[in-house]
Amino acid sequence: MANHKATKKDTRQAAKRRDRNRYYGKTTRNAIRGLKAAEGKEKEENFPKVVSMIDKLAKRGIIHKNKAANLKSKLAKQVAAK
Repeated sequence: MANHKATKKDTRQAAKRRDRNRYYGKTTRNAIRGLKAAEGKEKEENFPKVVSMIDKLAKRGIIHKNKAANLKSKLAKQVAAK
């Protein structure tokens, strides 16, 4: 365990960030699953929201930008195929 005051604070902040990042990641994964399960008009309506969530994960550094691009590309193909 850390002994310095600043190190203890850093540990607390890292735990908060980790929990927040896990929440954002899990929420986005659930949204992607929901989009894949949806059909027709619902898919087209939810697609921009899910893409926005993926972009935010990449911007925050939770996922790599190339992974975000790959996810968006695959989802776009599925939405276009209907």
